[in-house]
Amino acid sequence: MPSASIAPRREPPCPSVIRTTTLPSGEAVQVLGQGTWKMGEDARHRPDEVNALKLGLDLGITLIDTAEMYASGGAEEVVAEAIAGRRDEVFLVSKVLPSNASRSGVPLACEKSLKRMRTDRIDLYLLHWRGGVPLAETVEALEALRKAGKIRHWGVSNFDTDDMEELARLPAGGNVQTNQVLYNLSRRGPEFDLMPWGRQRGIPLMAYSPVEQGALARSAKLQAIASRHNVTPAQVALAWVMRGDGVIAIPKASSQEHVRQNVTALDIELTSEDIAELDRAFPPPTRKRGLEMI
Repeated sequence: MPSASIAPRREPPCPSVIRTTTLPSGEAVQVLGQGTWKMGEDARHRPDEVNALKLGLDLGITLIDTAEMYASGGAEEVVAEAIAGRRDEVFLVSKVLPSNASRSGVPLACEKSLKRMRTDRIDLYLLHWRGGVPLAETVEALEALRKAGKIRHWGVSNFDTDDMEELARLPAGGNVQTNQVLYNLSRRGPEFDLMPWGRQRGIPLMAYSPVEQGALARSAKLQAIASRHNVTPAQVALAWVMRGDGVIAIPKASSQEHVRQNVTALDIELTSEDIAELDRAFPPPTRKRGLEMI
């Protein structure tokens, strides 16, 4: 008698429509990406990290965010392994350190990132934060990379409103495509003026640490809403970040189960009552706060 076959595990279906937002260039990008901060730091975890990114791609989440700073290039090497043979599926984001943000330093840093990720271009290249190099010099270097085809777009990270205004006054400053900042339920400062500034100009905000490095996953304040939707507090926190137009969330997921939960968060529809409850638990800012970084 032939043995019964065992059906392979089937992945949960990808959301019918993965929502997108639009860059100033007109290109649509997904509102949920895959972050890689702290990946590549321990070789023992590398297979799980690579497989998590691969599963995200399989489920249709094609924006991957990394940086030369993460594990001193180790995260970019993890990305390279995950996207091997699938580069054209991916919208690849990386970042240059402010110490490399000079006219000569930017192209050298970019070439090293390209080599580590085994690709010929970066889709979106960000200045990780402001340093001592004049902003105009960095922008000139980024523009040169764009014109050379090494990067397709450029943007910034950890820029407050006054930084963005200074950038906008530069000759090529209008080519900025996004600003990646710390934004989540417990870090709502950008809502006061930074997010409205970007929204008026069609510049999406890219939110890193949307679950506050896991802290919101343990928040009792989210449990009632999570129970109503039959999801986890982390999924509620992530859905909240992605609720509005012009925000891209880039949570890190080092396990396949975590990836599945992030993808499922796309389908959570928070009600007006949910939003009001979250506003009471995590009040929006009533005054200007300095931009936070972690």
